[in-house]
Amino acid sequence: MNLMDKVRAQLDELASHSLTRHRRTAESPCAPRQVVDGRDMLAFCSNDYLGLAAHPRVVEALREGASLYGAGSGASHLVSGHSRAHALLEERLAAFEAPHLESARALYFCTGYMANLAVLTGLGSTLDAMIFSEALNHASLIDGARLARAGVTVYPHGDVAALEEKLAASAAPTKIVVTDSVFSMDGDLAPLPALLALCERYGAWLVVDDAHGFGVLGDNGRGALEHFDLRSPHLVYIGTLGKAAGVGGAFIAAHEDVIELMIQRARPYIYTTAAAPALAHALLASVDIIEGDEGEKRRAGLRARIAQLDAGLRLERWQRPVSTTAIQPIIIGANDEAMAAAARLHEQGLWVPAIRPPTVAVGTARLRVTLSAAHTEQDVAQLITALNQLERTWA
Repeated sequence: MNLMDKVRAQLDELASHSLTRHRRTAESPCAPRQVVDGRDMLAFCSNDYLGLAAHPRVVEALREGASLYGAGSGASHLVSGHSRAHALLEERLAAFEAPHLESARALYFCTGYMANLAVLTGLGSTLDAMIFSEALNHASLIDGARLARAGVTVYPHGDVAALEEKLAASAAPTKIVVTDSVFSMDGDLAPLPALLALCERYGAWLVVDDAHGFGVLGDNGRGALEHFDLRSPHLVYIGTLGKAAGVGGAFIAAHEDVIELMIQRARPYIYTTAAAPALAHALLASVDIIEGDEGEKRRAGLRARIAQLDAGLRLERWQRPVSTTAIQPIIIGANDEAMAAAARLHEQGLWVPAIRPPTVAVGTARLRVTLSAAHTEQDVAQLITALNQLERTWA
């Protein structure tokens, strides 16, 4: 078998299990109503939870940032790519999360994936470290743990008792517990207060990836730490800026010494070109909206759409895990059935993605509905009607 035959065999294997992925091309700004591959669609698939991706203030700030700083940064942060826009954003984010972190400082990254790799390889760079990873963590956290020199052990989803057994049995001088705050495929929240109590008891770091909580949870959108009213020097916080903030990138917020260690040690920070300064400039506008009255109105609107979906869905055959967040999964089971359900919705002009292994466990393929403050009551009512009818007529 030659090289291309091997590639084709792998593609055929994926297709045989209904695991082939396909891209759709959006031809208009990220919003509930989009033109996708030439069709008008009502989208329930983006992580633009507050509807800021096309917000006029954010778009104008992006234009202004490009005018001030140009199109690109030109180099890594430690060479010449660290602009005034990056510095101002980091100062703003550190102040934003300061109520929950001791001597807070923030560090901006071009993507959330890079931030997660940086934290775990930076903190777990010694052989005497042990990473305790949540079973349903995002792929970027899993990869960060794999790349670190530390040992890795996985604890069952949400199982605080199992984690405590592992912490108590570990003799590692450096212990790092890492978890998502809101789990991206289920929408449930990690038991952060109990996890932090364990980390303080056993002298461990608690790394919280708040990708789906920043901007949405807590007072003023500060995220999961605010939601649970947590404050500790043991916390290392990661916030994503391409979801509720509507632009792109991510940041780490922690004690200033932890951030300095990231600057000195974290290869994903040191060896990559800095994100365009214009993005950082636009994000300053996003954070202002998130923290202000408009942000609270948008969060209230999102909560109303979540409650509407919860009250309206009447599913019997498909499973719907309890979720109070914008992520609302509908578990169908088989890969081909999930794909067929997504296709039936697509025929009606509804864009709801089917999620299959390895993103979720085998046998739990699902529709992943995500809601936004930009969705109207009529939008969600249309989705409810379509899902209820689809399940009743499913064959």
